[in-house]
Amino acid sequence: MIIDPRFNDLAAGLTGFSTKLESGERVLIDAFDVPDAMVIALVRAARARGAVPYVQIHRARVTRELMMAAETADYAPHAAVELKRMQDMDAYIALRGSENIFENSDIPSARMQAVSRAMKPVLDHRVNKTKWVVLRWPSGAMAQQAAMSTEAFEDFYFRVCTLDYSRMAPGMKALNKLMTKTDKVQIKGPGTDLNFSIKGIGACSCGGDRNIPDGEVFSCPVKDSVEGVIQYNVPTVYLGSSFDGIKLEFSKGKIVNATAGSVKSTKRLNEILDSDAGARYIGEFAIGFNPHILEPMRDILFDEKIGKSFHFTPGQAYKNPGNGNKSQVHWDMVCIQRPEYGGGEIWFDGKLVRKDGIFAPKALQKLNPDYLLGKD
Repeated sequence: MIIDPRFNDLAAGLTGFSTKLESGERVLIDAFDVPDAMVIALVRAARARGAVPYVQIHRARVTRELMMAAETADYAPHAAVELKRMQDMDAYIALRGSENIFENSDIPSARMQAVSRAMKPVLDHRVNKTKWVVLRWPSGAMAQQAAMSTEAFEDFYFRVCTLDYSRMAPGMKALNKLMTKTDKVQIKGPGTDLNFSIKGIGACSCGGDRNIPDGEVFSCPVKDSVEGVIQYNVPTVYLGSSFDGIKLEFSKGKIVNATAGSVKSTKRLNEILDSDAGARYIGEFAIGFNPHILEPMRDILFDEKIGKSFHFTPGQAYKNPGNGNKSQVHWDMVCIQRPEYGGGEIWFDGKLVRKDGIFAPKALQKLNPDYLLGKD
């Protein structure tokens, strides 16, 4: 089969830089509505490194049909099989395509939650015990979300996904070090005045070895430390529902008031935040800096990496760094701090770290767009 050379370049990056596959390692290639040619490119790239590839193919409309009447007990045998398979893997590569981002919008909330509960041990093992990377696959639907032609979006996609992520390394190292020793964080912006602690939590750098596209360093608030209010300015899709204008208010770490852009959305937002006891606490705080991604497109793997943004995530915390919060929810909500979005500031222990999306300390300036784009 003749394969688009861009597919081969991407496959080489995913099996090399991202997961660093070694001879004899087993890798599960999880393909959701992805062209066969890309899956074959990944199989060939894995074998070229001496790894052993396994493939699972998903189709969104079939998955929706299975979930429409799902109960936790129905999914238990399936989850057991998936967990056993994941336990046999050393690495995991997922490509997630979709012709309709709202394919699951009419699945009852209780059914979605049942599937999430059943499959959570699989997710936990994959995140904590394997080398993994997850990315979207470009489609006409994604091009529409980005308000771009299909051809222009594909060019953008492969440019972002195959960029030299090693250029982020020095700046990420400096930001990771700073976040690790930081206690108090303050974030200011239109409708936002947040205070919390990340003391003793640590930090993790993400530069192409977990998600593609990538470009963030994340930590996690001390669970009960979050106080204040945040107004998100990036639309978000979660569990098949779309939300705009989400505003959260916190007291002693807990979301005590949550609203969205409409009465219907506010009701659905609170249903999700009431899924379990941990859903109203924050499980991640991350600073995004991918210089190629500037505008939201309702796809979180892109939106959470938007240059000059941060995200503040209700729900499940990662094991490390993390605050121990547990939930079936992990909802990355994003706020852009570029001037055209109203600007904003991030302060660590009383010192300005970033203003209007531009890092101020000298050690962090290699995360600013000019350097990452090779202009500096």
